[in-house]
Amino acid sequence: MLKYKRTLWIVFAVIFVVVLFLVKTTSIFKNKETYQKANEESGLTYSNMTLEDLVNKDTDGDGILDWQENLYGLDPTKKETTSGTPDSVAISKMKDDQGNSVKIADKDKNNIDTENLSQTDKFSRELFATIAATSKNGAVDQATIDKLGASLAEKIKNPVVRKVFLISEIKTIDDNSAQALKNYLIAFDDIHRKYPDIKYTVLDVLQKFMVDENNIDSSVLVKLDPIIEQNSKIITALTKMNVPQSIASLHLDIINSLERLGENASDIRLFDTDPIVTLGGISQYQKNVAQLELSLKNFLEGIKQKLSN
Repeated sequence: MLKYKRTLWIVFAVIFVVVLFLVKTTSIFKNKETYQKANEESGLTYSNMTLEDLVNKDTDGDGILDWQENLYGLDPTKKETTSGTPDSVAISKMKDDQGNSVKIADKDKNNIDTENLSQTDKFSRELFATIAATSKNGAVDQATIDKLGASLAEKIKNPVVRKVFLISEIKTIDDNSAQALKNYLIAFDDIHRKYPDIKYTVLDVLQKFMVDENNIDSSVLVKLDPIIEQNSKIITALTKMNVPQSIASLHLDIINSLERLGENASDIRLFDTDPIVTLGGISQYQKNVAQLELSLKNFLEGIKQKLSN
């Protein structure tokens, strides 16, 4: 039962998270328009519906919102998912059962369902708790939806940085002579030769992942694995090579830029279990590509300057 409830959280989070993400951000691809903005009177929209309409939708007219019925595994098109039992009665019973389950779970500090929550699990629970707390009659105003959207956008734009390399983690040497720099460049080039560019990029995978405005194909994300693995090997090689002290900061910038891109790719790979983390990876990827390009530019200019002195 716990696994089933967790799946419901994830399913609804995917739906709501993707809708909110699309209406609050532009596409990462210039040739795709995956969002709309309504005028100030109608509020944020997706297709022809406002987010308020999506949240307040009650297909079968039984006073229970569609998202609530789906949350409890009921059919939003029927007033009685189980013949003879109104959905309102079924939900009340499940709430009672869930309350008892929570009490039992609280006694077990190692309960997996409460401790191993993904970012999507956490946000979806926050989402439904907020809607429940601010809605007495099943209506959620635009201000609440905007706050939820802002909260989600903040989570997406600021994914957790898991690793920042320090100077102490690379092999620096006191020799800053021209010969030491030349030896460094040879070693740097050897790493590039050992790990040549893969024939496709993360953006190529994302193009196939985002089939169109309404469809995705998460199966293609497996193609990120070779990119993630190779990026990790390059970082490891860069931390083990000898680096003249005078260019250590430039070398470290490249490593940390690669680390950010590797984390982005790993986050994107998690779509099936944690779509919020995936959307964060997507939103940050191009910015981090630009950062790597800047790090490489500064690196080359710094090396050139050192050799010309």
